[in-house]
Amino acid sequence: MQNLQYLFLNPATQASSKTVALLGGELTLFKRSHSRNWQCRFKLPSGQWHSASTNTEDLAFAETQAIAIYETIKVKIGAGLSPIAKTFKQVAQDEVSRMALAMNNQVGKRTYRDYTFAINKYLIPFFGKYEVGAITTELIVDFESWRTSEMGKIPMASTKRNHASAYARVINLARDRGLIGINQPVPMLDAKGKSSQARPAFTEQEIAELLSYTQTWQRSSYTTRTAHMRTLCTYYIEFLVNTGVRHGTEALPLRWRHLQWHWIGNKRYLRIWVSGKTGPRYLIAKNAVIRVFEQIIRWHRLPYSGLAAVIEAKLDALIFRLPTGEQISNMENIFRNLMVRSHMRTDGSGQNRTLYSLRHTYATLALAKGVDIHTLARQMGTSVGMIERHYSKLTPMMNAEKLA
Repeated sequence: MQNLQYLFLNPATQASSKTVALLGGELTLFKRSHSRNWQCRFKLPSGQWHSASTNTEDLAFAETQAIAIYETIKVKIGAGLSPIAKTFKQVAQDEVSRMALAMNNQVGKRTYRDYTFAINKYLIPFFGKYEVGAITTELIVDFESWRTSEMGKIPMASTKRNHASAYARVINLARDRGLIGINQPVPMLDAKGKSSQARPAFTEQEIAELLSYTQTWQRSSYTTRTAHMRTLCTYYIEFLVNTGVRHGTEALPLRWRHLQWHWIGNKRYLRIWVSGKTGPRYLIAKNAVIRVFEQIIRWHRLPYSGLAAVIEAKLDALIFRLPTGEQISNMENIFRNLMVRSHMRTDGSGQNRTLYSLRHTYATLALAKGVDIHTLARQMGTSVGMIERHYSKLTPMMNAEKLA
């Protein structure tokens, strides 16, 4: 989810001359007198009010942004995560101030100066804009590559230990303040000096074998609910590997109304609006996704003739849910079961595969088919630099025929 400022305010204190009710009044759009952008607010299960900026003055786009914020918060609460959002930079600056106060009172440790330097020089510049509770293993790997690039060398073990300790102080402060759920795992920095490895992915043949095996996997379910969860996971896998969308924050809140047709001449393509850690964007899905969505429509028994009818209706319902309407939060665990049962848990280098491996697979296969890194970066909602650091080393081998 993008970097938004969240406030817990009573709506009576928010003077506004313009309001728009959404979702039957559960969600409200409004404009403050001193702001051109639309704000949104809604009540949390605790009874507190949750407010956020949509970062746009366009009403149609603000409605889309507001509903995305609302659904993202619902998913976070359902998964036991904190709905309060603060950036890593905000928490890190508080930790720097705490260490400075301790040193001024002569109760701080000598290492606090080293931690402060690490936070200001490396941690805030990289992690600063991300929500402190939304840091992923993928982002940690990106940081390690970025740090090596910034330093111009692989950091020594002592430097890694220092950075890891400084990072841990920020995460611990966030957890103490309730910004990270009690049982919410947050990946930590490597303090052992191990070199990063290539990201685990699947080959095209492995994907075909995996999808073929899912039929056996679904039939072996002991209960109807398990069968439904495995069916949903199968659709989810096909979607991720054919779009490059980030698992979780980008994929799970997706609704049917986020789908559109994109026409070039007489040919149409499926365009999808997603909103993730780098902000909202449109992407073009592979044609295989159309078939997947058609299957989900029949599985959900929606009263529409097909995907075209659903798109035309702008149906405001979640895509990745069970036929009962329930959205599950343990997709990673279901996928792990599939990896073990299919004997595909690890790749050739021994690394465990996760749902994020499908995103890496998408990038690897796209590069192999000649998609340039600038187009790929825009499609995946990441930077050209990240694509170059993680995947450009693969392109000479993939294009051996052209280069030889």
